[in-house]
Amino acid sequence: MDKTTVQKAIVELKKNSKKRKFSQSFDLIVCLQDLNMKNPDDQVEFFAPLHYEFGKKIRICAFTGPELHEQAKIACDMTVPQANFGDYSNKVKAKKLAAEYDYFIAQANIMPKVAGAFGRVLGPRGKMPNPKAGCIVPGNANLKPLAERLQKTVKVTAKKIPVVQLLVGKENQAEEEVIDNITTLYQAIIHHLPKEKNNIKNIYLKLTMSKPIKLM
Repeated sequence: MDKTTVQKAIVELKKNSKKRKFSQSFDLIVCLQDLNMKNPDDQVEFFAPLHYEFGKKIRICAFTGPELHEQAKIACDMTVPQANFGDYSNKVKAKKLAAEYDYFIAQANIMPKVAGAFGRVLGPRGKMPNPKAGCIVPGNANLKPLAERLQKTVKVTAKKIPVVQLLVGKENQAEEEVIDNITTLYQAIIHHLPKEKNNIKNIYLKLTMSKPIKLM
């Protein structure tokens, strides 16, 4: 998928889309083929770092011991110290926390306590602190670069149905940034498929309120 094709689609979507009172989002839709979604080896789930933010403020919560608590209060949107884990034994409160934050960071040496206190709520939602996203950290970690990187990281998932749909940018964002996000994601996805490009059936791009345009 070349950048010229993506740019033409962006221009066409902007031209033909009715003007809204908000900046619409660009959604990339990747339809997969020749995959058995019941086979774990064919399921898709990974974290893709992009070069640019994609129009959504990523909210981050950190579970900390005393070593990272003060730093996490600066770098993250929410900090839950180990001493306060008991406050979330109320499942309603824990569910609210899970709903409000996109990524959860945990200090590695308290990860068993995190799992015990939050696993039943975060686990089914796919939001447990994940080492693949760099979200389980040592007590001497620098959280600021991690928090900045997570603002440009998307979770790519296709586990039940062979379709990936992701927010890749905003209507008012620089076109070259949206194009780069799309092509970067495309490369990341094909490298996580068993047959690479041969597992791609179609790819579409759309705005929030528009019909999709076929990219390939």
